[in-house]
Amino acid sequence: MKYEYLTNEDLDIAVESYIAALKAEGLCPKTERVPVFEAAGRITASAVYAHICAPHYNASAMDGIAVMANKTFGATETTPVRLKPADFIQVDTGDPMPEGTDCVVMIEDVVRDADDVLLYGAAVPWQHVRQVGEDVCAGDMILPSYTKIAPAALGAMLAGGVLEVLVVKPPVVGIIPTGDEIVSPCTDPKPGDIIEFNSTIFSGILKEWGAVPKTYPIVKDIKEDIISTMKKAVEECDAVIINAGSSAGRDDYSSLAISTVGKMLYHGIAIKPGKPAILGYAGEKPILGVPGYPVSGIIVLEQIMRPVIEVMTGANLHMKDEIEAVLGRVMTSPLKYREFVRVRIGINENGDFVATPLNRGAGVVTSFVKADGIIDVPQDCEGYEAGDKVKVILLRPLDELKNTLTIIGSHDPLIDEITDLLKIENKDSVVSSSHVGSMGAIMALKRGESQMGAIHLLDEETGEYNTKYVNKHFPNGGVILEKGVKRIQGLMIAKGNPKNIKDFSDITRDDISYVNRQKGSGTRILCDFLIKKNEMNSSDIYGYDREEFTHTSVAAQIASGTADAGLGIYSAAMTYDLDFIPICNEEYDFLIDESAYGGEKVKNFLKILHSDELKDRLTRLGGYETWDLHM
Repeated sequence: MKYEYLTNEDLDIAVESYIAALKAEGLCPKTERVPVFEAAGRITASAVYAHICAPHYNASAMDGIAVMANKTFGATETTPVRLKPADFIQVDTGDPMPEGTDCVVMIEDVVRDADDVLLYGAAVPWQHVRQVGEDVCAGDMILPSYTKIAPAALGAMLAGGVLEVLVVKPPVVGIIPTGDEIVSPCTDPKPGDIIEFNSTIFSGILKEWGAVPKTYPIVKDIKEDIISTMKKAVEECDAVIINAGSSAGRDDYSSLAISTVGKMLYHGIAIKPGKPAILGYAGEKPILGVPGYPVSGIIVLEQIMRPVIEVMTGANLHMKDEIEAVLGRVMTSPLKYREFVRVRIGINENGDFVATPLNRGAGVVTSFVKADGIIDVPQDCEGYEAGDKVKVILLRPLDELKNTLTIIGSHDPLIDEITDLLKIENKDSVVSSSHVGSMGAIMALKRGESQMGAIHLLDEETGEYNTKYVNKHFPNGGVILEKGVKRIQGLMIAKGNPKNIKDFSDITRDDISYVNRQKGSGTRILCDFLIKKNEMNSSDIYGYDREEFTHTSVAAQIASGTADAGLGIYSAAMTYDLDFIPICNEEYDFLIDESAYGGEKVKNFLKILHSDELKDRLTRLGGYETWDLHM
């Protein structure tokens, strides 16, 4: 009787059905907690948040003298300011900032006159100071779920006070080589002997994928022995590969062994080579029958086992690439050095890759965590203009970049929470988020650098948010304004309110130090509106020109004691256990490029935005109210 395979299924359908069957049995990543020192290359099992700020103290960024900036005001090349020994303290790079000082003057700019110092240029508050939270702020998300931990991320976690991390446990995959003619590798095989090297090939592939191979001794073509070894492997391993014995030979017992210990979903896939593959499982444990020919075995592992391992590890198992991208903004570079610039990669409305340079500070390790690629700028190049095409060496897989949703605009922790929920739902999803303020969101969309941006822009005349600005900057349309959340903005102040701050107008007091947001941000616009409304003068606010780029970084400065007050959202104040004086409820919405609105990336983002899962997270953060929308 002619032997026939049970199935001849299409590969994509077979893999999809196989993974669905395994997930229905409970297949998912297993987890373990490991020290951060041992976590390189592992996959996060849940979002990682910073426990402390980095730096956790205000540190001198230069060798020089620490002073109060206001003691240097008025210094020029013709009228220097003289500082007495009591006015300054000498510091080295990394030293904590002495109490009663708020800036550092580089030693190169210090002119000694006996015990005094002459300064020929005025300093500004917080110059040459690495402030608390410059790299990462307590409560910030360092890594989302199911993300590979790069070496730079180890530093980011340790800097943020994270000593242990929950990671995906590498699955143990048993490999059972079978066959009467199979022998262990040797230098003198007899005629008819076939050296068994498939298990070595498979072990190498599995290791590259983050699995732990466990190879069993060669099993002869004896039905009872093969079934017995299969039972043992299923008990000891998370998945099993049985090599050879999947075809139609008289001693091919793989299908029988799989059916005995579990279930066989497919025997025969419509691929060449690799047709005799068997897709089976015992509970949540995959069992793959692989043909004996090495090329067939490799094809089957790549096409069928790799997607299974991705489910078990949460990893994206792709190769690195190099791409050509359009530079989103001017990028200068010194002729003295060959510079490697870290960039984020997005896709504009024309389908072109857009590279946006990240913070180039040597101490900002999180910029490497966020980087999608690196631009290698030659030593004789001064940089590139916006719109120039540049080569980018990718740090992430090309397919991952194509799945990236680029968001440039106002900061809010909810974007991080949505990113994490997207990762949990679909590990291939990627969100590239840059915090440049609400007006930055509008400008990025006008330049085609992003697909969406977050905004909260107050119309001082009507008290409404966002609509006026959208109509002004996009008179011919091309964008869609999507409702986001309502959130509480207010004045963040130290716990217990030691300065007895009662309202916004108190920030002009001589004993109050303020910390502001960057120009163009919605919070900065609100600040200026409140100054005007209260008939205040910004020049009377000490620290008005001190700018931070996120709500958490403002909160970090207040919590560290380097500022007494700053505008921000309620959730940031709660993260840092600060007191909070509510000022207004504002609308934090998303402006979306019309051409991207119907795409899967935006649709998935909006689905999470209006989901119950996000509502639960926002409730824990505090200070948010969601719109009652029906998707």
